[in-house]
Parts: sequence; structure tokens; C-alpha cells
Amino acid sequence: MNATVASVSGVRSESRNFYLWMAGAFLLIAFGGFTPTYWAKVATGTFHGEPIIHIHGMLLFTWTCFFFVQTALVASGRTLDHRAWGLAGISLFSVMMCSILVGEATVLTRSEMLGFGDAARRFAAVTLCAWPLMAVIFTLAIVNIRKPEVHKRMMLLLMIGIMTPAIARVFITLFAPPGLAGPPPTFVSIPPALVADLLLVVAIVHDWRTRGRPHPVYIYGGLVLVAEQVLAVPLSATATWMHIAKAFQSLAG
Repeated sequence: MNATVASVSGVRSESRNFYLWMAGAFLLIAFGGFTPTYWAKVATGTFHGEPIIHIHGMLLFTWTCFFFVQTALVASGRTLDHRAWGLAGISLFSVMMCSILVGEATVLTRSEMLGFGDAARRFAAVTLCAWPLMAVIFTLAIVNIRKPEVHKRMMLLLMIGIMTPAIARVFITLFAPPGLAGPPPTFVSIPPALVADLLLVVAIVHDWRTRGRPHPVYIYGGLVLVAEQVLAVPLSATATWMHIAKAFQSLAG
């Protein structure tokens, strides 16, 4: 009996440490990925963008830091403190999601003025298709707050999806041709998304090692996440999407 209890306790401790390490990885990816295209340029005064872009950047990085702190609280056994900060997390995430929409509308308006309107509307599918999925995953995580095994995996799946833009900046820095003007083709979003999905593979392997099988959240949620990433590309080339994107852009005035 004592051996069984010790074994279960060891698995729980390993699981907590795993999620903490993943949260740390998200923090490094979010900061490191945006360093060449944002942080370094802000530091040198060479980044030029609308205020909403800076606000969105601060909110996104704050959310990633908040996720790390919340994970650290659980890892240290301070679950009650983790729950006490839950409402603050819901508020922060909600504001961040609003900033994504406002920021995307601002980018579309700017691109229209520069003569890249259609290209920007096609590429907007990457963000605007991911947005409702992220909202649904977060909602499901909150609904299942009393089911820790589901809640924490939903939150991890959410963060994996959020990492794609940061990883994409690394691809831009390494592979974008010099003098590239305007938004890139939509298909270039696939490689960074697939790299981000490798984090899901790591989570599945961890589940297999500690539970003997991957949790359904990773299987079904992962399939939906990958499907959204892939299907956004052909959708962006349709006339229906262009009408949707123009309607969204019109909300910005």
C-alpha cells in the first residue's frame, strides 16, 4: 500500500514539474521568437507600429508570464492561490483576445493604404480562423476547472496554439527574402504551426509515459488544432473568405 501511494505521489510530482517546464518553454518561445522583429527593434527605436500593436504585445507577453506563475503555484502545491487568481486570468485573457481583433483590423487598414489589401485579407485567415478556436479551448478549460486533468491539458493546448506567431517570427528572420513587401502567402503559416505542434507531441509522450495512454484532450483537441491550421490556407483563397475579411475590416471604419 505504501509503495502504491509513493508511486502515485511520484507521478503527480513529475506531472507538476512537466507542466512547469512546458510553461517555461512557452515563456522562452514567446520572448525569444519576438526578439528579432519586436523587442530588439523597440529597444533600438526602430520599430514603427500603431499603439494597439504595442498594447497587444504587452498583453500577450503578460498572459504568458501569468500562465507560468499560475503553473508554478500548482507545482508548489499552492492550488488555492492558483484558483484565487483565476478571475484575473479570465479578465486578462479576454482583454488579450479583444486586442487581437483590434490589432488585426488595424493591420488590414494599414495594408489597404499601402496597396496590399487583398494579400492582407487572405493572410488574415491565419489569425481570424485561430481566434474562435482559442476562445472555445479557453472556455472549455474554464468550464472544466473542477476537473484538473482536463483543465490543465486544455490550457496547455491553448498555449501551444498561441505559440505559432512567435515561432513564425523566427522563420521570418531566417528565411524571408530581403526586401519582402506586404503580407506573405498564407501557406507560409504551416511550417511554424507544425513546429508549435511538436510541443503537443511532447505532451502526448509525457501522458503515454505517466498514464499509459494520451489523454482525449490531446487526441481530439490536437486533431482540431491541426485541422484549423491546415484548413485556413485553402479557405483564405475563396471568395467567401474575402467577403468575410472585408466585412471584418469594415468594422474598423
